[in-house]
Amino acid sequence: MSTFDVIVLGSGPGGYVTAIRASQLGLKTAIIEKESLGGVCLNWGCIPTKALLKSAQVFEYLQHAGDYGLMAEGVDKDFSAVVKRSRNVADGMSKGVQFLMKKNKIEVVKGYGTLKSGKKVSVKDENGKETEYSGQHIIIATGARSRELPSLPQDGKKIIGYREAMTLPEQPKKMIVVGSGAIGIEFAYFYNSMGTDVTVVEYLPNIVPVEDEDVSKQLERSFKKAGVKIMTSAEVTSVDTSGDGVKATVKTAKGEQVLEADIVLSAVGIKTNIENIGLEDIGIATDRDKILVNDYYQTNIPGYYAIGDVTPGQALAHVASAEGILCVEKIAGMHVEPLDYGNIPGCTYCTPEIASVGITEKQAKEKGLDIKVGKFPFSASGKAKASGAPDGFVKVIFDAKYGEWLGCHMIGAGVTDMIAEAVVARKLETTGHEVLKAVHPHPTMSEAVMEAVADAYDEVIHL
Repeated sequence: MSTFDVIVLGSGPGGYVTAIRASQLGLKTAIIEKESLGGVCLNWGCIPTKALLKSAQVFEYLQHAGDYGLMAEGVDKDFSAVVKRSRNVADGMSKGVQFLMKKNKIEVVKGYGTLKSGKKVSVKDENGKETEYSGQHIIIATGARSRELPSLPQDGKKIIGYREAMTLPEQPKKMIVVGSGAIGIEFAYFYNSMGTDVTVVEYLPNIVPVEDEDVSKQLERSFKKAGVKIMTSAEVTSVDTSGDGVKATVKTAKGEQVLEADIVLSAVGIKTNIENIGLEDIGIATDRDKILVNDYYQTNIPGYYAIGDVTPGQALAHVASAEGILCVEKIAGMHVEPLDYGNIPGCTYCTPEIASVGITEKQAKEKGLDIKVGKFPFSASGKAKASGAPDGFVKVIFDAKYGEWLGCHMIGAGVTDMIAEAVVARKLETTGHEVLKAVHPHPTMSEAVMEAVADAYDEVIHL
């Protein structure tokens, strides 16, 4: 039997990062993966979707070349080539992870892993052969998949999840997107930009419901201007797939409507991959589809840990990576502090982009906090206007008494690359006045952060 210090089950951005950090710390490490290295994120999530979205963005640029004093005639798209580029990007990233595994001397075990008692994992390969591995510390990082609703059973053809949405053989003329979280919104933007007639159906009163209400309203305006139909406070109760396309019955406050389309994309959240991996046999505690862990990702059974989407924290790639690093650093005896889940940035990569960290204005008021709120629109930004991207704004929320930066909410071009300023500043307990006095370069989109803070303190110059 092969014996290791650390065995990681799953090679997504939680698992492979964990394995690399463990190896760096001198721990003999193995990683078990049933599909492709990199997991959903690299192969079917974060990375290939960004490649699709970039193609859509370039297509939009070319269609609006005249706005920049340029001429681009006969602009068209090759949908299959766009999909192929996305797959090539994903394949390249997966090969990059393979290289990192070799570089860090991590043993990669291909097959389906099942946890066993006594700190062991049994792995069944593609030929059905089972091999047992032993580890001092076993880390579960099996991630999640597209969640299915009883009213929306996915058949992979007419009712699809995010995987199929990335590799459709041909572009649909009409699509219904159910759910307006990051996944639903990104695909709605992509397909609409490619020329598909898109309708978004959201159960809650606002699209991107976890975001600040001002951000939700701005995105709805931008999407409607781009031709996306939005239905909020609406629920798909049934879908008829018997004909050529699909007929979705949507329940709204005004009654029922039947929408016709070629395809329904179900983007109603995720379901953790915790079945059939041996949790029950070992006695690892779970609650509401999540594995219960302490601040250092230890389960209730010594020697077994869990990180990423299978645990109660935010289901985000960067959260999984951070949890995995913290977990193995604790195993290696380093002094580590628990992760601050209140300072995790969230990003949505549609156009305009969305990025946020901390609490919303509504949440601050519900807490009874005395706050200062500042907002700076990109329509007043020289860089945004020159770039042809004046939609959106930066909104900041500060504690009025102590100057603590409570929340930052952005919508606009490139804001996913700007949010880290707020994350770092909040980590360092930076006050509003300190941000205000930190000179920001001109002309940049990032100036809007300084200007929004200035607005909160009645010192704004360019409004």
